[in-house]
Amino acid sequence: MSDKKKGLKRLVEFMYDRLPMHKFNFEHIVLEKEVPVHRMSWAYYLGGLTLFFFMVQVVTGIFLLFYYQPTVSDAHASIEYITKYVNNGFFIRNLHTWSSSCMILCLVVHAITTFAMKAFAPPREMIWVGGAAMLILTFAFGFTGYLLPWHQIAVNATKVMLQSIEESGHYLPGFLSGVPHYMRELIQGGSVVGQATLSRFFALHVVILPLIVFGILAMHLLSVQLHGMSQGVDTLPKKTEKFFPFFILKDLIVWGVAFLGIFILAVCVPFESFYAFPLFQAYNALGATPEGIKPEWYFYFTYYPLELLPFWLVMIGMIVTGTVLLLTPWIFKNTSRRMLTIIAWAITAYLVITTLFGNVILELVKGVKS
Repeated sequence: MSDKKKGLKRLVEFMYDRLPMHKFNFEHIVLEKEVPVHRMSWAYYLGGLTLFFFMVQVVTGIFLLFYYQPTVSDAHASIEYITKYVNNGFFIRNLHTWSSSCMILCLVVHAITTFAMKAFAPPREMIWVGGAAMLILTFAFGFTGYLLPWHQIAVNATKVMLQSIEESGHYLPGFLSGVPHYMRELIQGGSVVGQATLSRFFALHVVILPLIVFGILAMHLLSVQLHGMSQGVDTLPKKTEKFFPFFILKDLIVWGVAFLGIFILAVCVPFESFYAFPLFQAYNALGATPEGIKPEWYFYFTYYPLELLPFWLVMIGMIVTGTVLLLTPWIFKNTSRRMLTIIAWAITAYLVITTLFGNVILELVKGVKS
């Protein structure tokens, strides 16, 4: 057999194992599928919970589209109109905001527990890669959606983030040094943040990113259904439960509790109440940049290192992290679940510390330097 035929055969076998379409039938997916029961079984609900919050995002986002105007002259006014004058507009927008944070939180915890359970082991590599891609795209959702209200904080924070992209060119060799500048102008739509920027962010947020996510999500869910739930622990679980109807019913109960929680939050607690600055001040190009502006909480893991460390060091760290995230199934192929759990706890500790105590650490460091 020639090398080409051997290579083609290996490719076919690889795809056959990773996407076993012969299992795509009612008997396998509904009647035979079982879920392992062990100490980490709670983690199996995180993927479905993330999907639930994403669906809330889609539904509330569609409602908001009926009134939102993606122009620099009307965007802020349309948000105020939705909040103050549209029936239940405040509730829908608050539900959209709260569910976005809940979705990101669940997705991050889902990724960490999946990593600790070694659910990326062969033949589940592509399930992990698809999930990692959606994690990155979810942060892109947060970045593009942040600008849409077109208030003073959002526009200035977006300028800072776009400036960071261009600044990375100072640390790249040769012709690559000019790439970040062109990337910034491509995203920005021109030399300054303006109507072109808002239009592009709007298109990305409501059309392009959702279409990409829907495609990846469909393949991700299909692969999970074909392969079933991962074993999750080193020893073979002694107990299992039927996916249908028992696990499905429990999943729906979790969804119901989650919806009750964000419903109460959306009615009683405006998301903006956690900010110490006037969030609803319309953007004024001649106005001063507000002091103490920060990105959303889910960007703190990058924001505070940028405030404390050299830019080039953080940039290298982000590149390495993104690469490791996508190549996890191959980098950690022979790593034990015990070691993966230790790494997962270290990642969790870093994220919790930077998110909850990042500002305290920043102020302490500034005090020592002064």
